[in-house]
Amino acid sequence: MKKGYVYIITNKRNGTLYIGVTSDLVKRINQHNNDMIEGFSKKYRLKMLVYYEEYLDIYDAISREKYLKGKKREYKLDLINGSNPKWNDLSIGWRN
Repeated sequence: MKKGYVYIITNKRNGTLYIGVTSDLVKRINQHNNDMIEGFSKKYRLKMLVYYEEYLDIYDAISREKYLKGKKREYKLDLINGSNPKWNDLSIGWRN
């Protein structure tokens, strides 16, 4: 089985949110930070990792990503505020 991660990135506190899934969180965050991923996250300059969850199975992470994408913004903000109330960038130190 391959591990999986669900993550939320933003451009600022209470800013635009993007939820993604990956099997390599450090690599994916570096891709976002270096504008290597075309689309929504690049368009809105979403580079701050403010929330993530780790799963032993990538398929569980994919299911969780779909679940979170279906939730209202308030639910997502509650997740972030519950684990990272200062909205610190959790990827500091990982960046290339």
